[in-house]
Amino acid sequence: MTDYSTLDKELTLPIIHDRHERSDRSLFRVERLDLEFSNGEQRVYQRLISRGVGAVIVVAMPDAERVLLIREYACGVHRYEVGLPKGRLEPGENHIEGANRELQEEVGFAARQLTEIGQLSLAPGYMTHVTHVILAQDLFPSKLPGDEPEPLQVIEWHMDRLHELVQRDDCTEGRSIAALYMARDWVRGQ
Repeated sequence: MTDYSTLDKELTLPIIHDRHERSDRSLFRVERLDLEFSNGEQRVYQRLISRGVGAVIVVAMPDAERVLLIREYACGVHRYEVGLPKGRLEPGENHIEGANRELQEEVGFAARQLTEIGQLSLAPGYMTHVTHVILAQDLFPSKLPGDEPEPLQVIEWHMDRLHELVQRDDCTEGRSIAALYMARDWVRGQ
C-alpha cells in the first residue's frame, strides 16, 4: 500500500511517439435517431452505442473507514490519475464477477462480499454506456495478472477525507468521485 505522502511524487509520463486518428468504431458505433416529441416537434439526434457487455467501477473498502484507490496513467488527459479500479466486462461475465476480477488485477485483493449499489452514465445525452458501481467488502489478498503496461500504485484513503481527495488536481474522474460518495452513504446507512 502507498501512503498519502507519496501521492505528491511526480511520475514520469509515457512518451507519445506518434498519433493517428482512427475512423473505426471499435469501442462505439454511431446511431442516428429521427425523433418526434409529444408536442409534434421533430429532431435528429445522434448517439454513441457502446460495444461490449458493460463496465464496472469498484469501491474496495477494507473496513467502513477506508477505501483502496489506484494511481494509473490516463491516456485521455495524458497524466496520472487517482481513482477507483474499473474496467470492461469480459464476454459471459456478470457485473459481480467482473468487479472481483478487476479488483484482483488492479489492486491485488478479492472480496467475499460484492454489492451493486448503483449505475452511472458518462454522458446520457449522447452515449448509451453505463458503468455498474460495485461495493467490495471483506477483502483478502488475491492477485490476477492484468493488462496494465506498468504496476499500478495502490493507495489507502480514509473516507472522512473525501473532500481533500476531490480537491486534488489528479482526482478528476467523475465516475470515481460519484461512486465514492455513493459508497460512503451506502455504508453509513447500513
